[in-house]
Parts: sequence; C-alpha cells; structure tokens
Amino acid sequence: MSPAYNSREKYERWHIRTCARCGRHAAKAANWSDGPICRTCYERATRDRGRCPSCGTERLLPGRDTAGTAICRDCAGISRDFFCDRCGFEGLLLGGRLCERCTLSDRLTALLDDGTGRIHPQLIPLHQLLVSLDRPKSRLIWLRNPQVPALLRDLATGTVPLTHDAIQALPNWRTAAYLRDLLMDSGVLPHLDRRLLLFERWLDQRIATTTDTEHARILQHFATWHQLRKLRAKAARSPLGTSTTQESRQQITQAGAFLVWLAARHVTLDACTQTDLDAWHAEKYATRRPAQAFLRWCMDTRRMPRLTIPNRPTTNPHPMGQHQRITALQRVLSDDSTSPRVRLAACLVLLFAQPVSRIVRMVTDDVVHDGRHVALRLGDPPTPVPEPVAALLLDYLQALPASTPAINQDSPWLFPGRRASQPMNPGTLRDALRKLGVPAEKGRTSAIRQLVLQAPAPVIAQALGYHDKSTTRIATDAGAPWKNYAPGAHGR
Repeated sequence: MSPAYNSREKYERWHIRTCARCGRHAAKAANWSDGPICRTCYERATRDRGRCPSCGTERLLPGRDTAGTAICRDCAGISRDFFCDRCGFEGLLLGGRLCERCTLSDRLTALLDDGTGRIHPQLIPLHQLLVSLDRPKSRLIWLRNPQVPALLRDLATGTVPLTHDAIQALPNWRTAAYLRDLLMDSGVLPHLDRRLLLFERWLDQRIATTTDTEHARILQHFATWHQLRKLRAKAARSPLGTSTTQESRQQITQAGAFLVWLAARHVTLDACTQTDLDAWHAEKYATRRPAQAFLRWCMDTRRMPRLTIPNRPTTNPHPMGQHQRITALQRVLSDDSTSPRVRLAACLVLLFAQPVSRIVRMVTDDVVHDGRHVALRLGDPPTPVPEPVAALLLDYLQALPASTPAINQDSPWLFPGRRASQPMNPGTLRDALRKLGVPAEKGRTSAIRQLVLQAPAPVIAQALGYHDKSTTRIATDAGAPWKNYAPGAHGR
C-alpha cells in the first residue's frame, strides 16, 4: 500500500465525521457538546447572534440544547473562546485570534500604506468606510481578487493619482469602476455620474478603434457637441439611467456603420443623396433607426445635404391583453418561490404601469404607511396600494436590511444594487421579470392603456408620475371615453 494512500486513510479516520447538525460526511471543524461539527455548520454557528433562551444574555449562540435551540457557549458547555483578542467582539475568529473586522482593518492598512508605515491621509475615509460596513467577510473576499490589492497599493503610493481621469484610464475597468464608486461614496473623490463616466470610457475606446481617421473625427465631433452635451446636462439634473446611455451607444455605433456603408458605396457624406438614405433604411429599419440622430445632426451642421429621413412606425402590434395581465398578476402574487423583490417589481409594472428604469430609482421614503393604509409616492398625491400587494410591499420592506448588500447598507434605494450608493441595474431586473414570465414593456403598456380607460388621462398622469400629454395620447389611441374630460376642481 502506497504512503500517499496511508496518509489519506489516516486523515479520513481522524478528521472525516458525520456532522451532528447537517448530517453530511465532511471534515470535522469542532467537537462540541452536540457532536462533531463540519466547517460549514461551524461558520454558520459563529455568526448566529441573539438572546440566549437559557441565561437571557444577548451574545453569540453557537451551541444547541437537546431540542436544537441555539444557546450561548457557556450554557452549551463549549470550552472554545470566540472573543477577538483585539476588540473583544464575539464571533468567527481568523488568524491571530482576530475577528473578521480586525483582520480586514489590518489588511487594508497594509495595502493603503503610502510608504511611511501609515495609511495615505487621503485614503483614510475609504479605510473607515470599508471597515465600518456590515459583513466584513464580503470585503475580505473582494481583496482576494489580485487586481484589487494592486490597485489599492498604486493609489496609496501615488503610482495612480487620486483623480477621476487617472482611474478612468486604467485597463481593468470593472475593478476600477467599483473602487471609484467606493472612493466617491467615502468622499475621497467628488461625486460624478457613474453611467456618464462609463459612457465616456466606452466612447474613447470606440473612437480609438475606428480605423478611418475622417470617420473618427466626425464621430468625435458628434459625440462631443451633441451626445455628451445632452448627457452632461441631464446628469446635472438627475442620475442617468441605463437606457439613456445605451441609446447613446447605439447612436454612435449606427453612425459609424452608416459612414462605413457610405464608404463601401464610394460616396462621401457631403455627397449623400436621397437614394442613398432610402437604401440605408430599406433593410432592418429598426436597427438603422438609432442613426437618425446622427443624420439630423449632420444636416443641421451642413455636413450632408438636407434630405428626408424615412419614418416607419415600430410599435408592437401585439400588446399584452387585459386578461393576460390579470392572469400574470394573480400568478405573481401567489408564487411564494420567487424572490419578493422580483414579485414586487412585477406588481409595480402590471398594476401601476411603472417602467423598470423608474422602479429601480424608487427610494424607501416613497412608501407611505400610516398604520392602516399603504401608498406609493409615484406622483402627487401618493397612490393607494391595494391588498395583497400592500402586504407584499410591507414584508419586503421589513426584510430589506437583511437582504441588502453590505456595501449598500446606508443607501435609500427600494431596490439596492451591489455597488456603493447605486440602485439595482435595470437590465438585471428586466431579465428577472422575463424569467418570471412578465414582459416589462408589454405589461406596462397594457396597464396604462387599461387605466386611462377607467379614469381621466390627466388624473392617471398625476397619480402615476406620467406626463399628461403621454396619457392623453394613450387614451386617444385606446378610444377612452374621457377624451373630452376637463381637469380641475369641478365642485366649485
């Protein structure tokens, strides 16, 4: 028998046991009063906190009594000590008998050293933010990514300046973007719109990969004087949504495709004719449509002749029916196996006709609860929430702190994301709704069409945060009986 086999057999004989709590055959991490404990159950036990039912103290509850109830180590007769040697916190201990928070603090202190043995003065707020957040284990896992420690060292030593422009130019843009969010959230860097910064980075890469220098020059002018000017003005008023920057990317992409298409026909932009423009739109009209912003800009700036841009309706000919919408709403409310977050978002789409881009921007203060009634601040005044949606909303709010990522604990969002101070990504929520069988766009369209048939369009617009012209147009298309309704106080 080989030595390797002997050593494996000895390891299994002394270390592999059936866990007393989960029943798995796994490596033993501890042997407590209720039997051998595997590593998974050990870590879970060292995070279980509450009031011990035996002695009444509020502390860690790693032990179990005969009924399986969680109790403290003293009542369970566990001899192992779980107190951190530095801060005295009772919980999971890592190397050096330090808790996760103290271990994280030491690790960050070493990474943020500016060469003097101390944390770089400008990065002290970042250190304080990361150490103060709940669930320090998530930051310890984050530091395992080799790009993160390298970037933190470069910022601390001055290799990478603490500016938006320097971080924008880094190659590992995902890691850099996440760290930049933390730097802005801690006050190290001034707050700028995150989606605008990501669009500017994408734009620089898109222009740099354009082989034709004349095309690159035209695209740069279009982006600078048309798109960026509008995006920066909009970002100054409110945070940009994903759809806004995605539309701008499509416009740039299709503008470049149009220039390449013209060049393949041996036609310059200033010599483009109506025949060329019609041929461009002849196939895949919906794909060509984003280029129309570029075409209008070229005509306004006299880079191409004044031509007529073809217009073809691209609305969905098969909207969701009323029966389908009600059936989907009933299914969502009765589906306890789906995440409450996704179910609540589906209700906001199917019942209140809210777009996903607006749902993710809602904050917890938008929920109004006076003890008896629940309302949502979608417009003015707040809109009442009927049962059982109201119960779902209140249950979701109660469980929200526990399900919120630690990096976003103090954020006001009703649908918090995984980045500091950022809400959930609309695309992620839209994909989750699609898996649930709720098409976001069709469901919202069906809901708003039905609502304007039941009440005057101006009233619906005011209650749900729509523009009155939009609801009036929808009401006219739907043949609403309220089309001649005059808004105002009619009781005077």
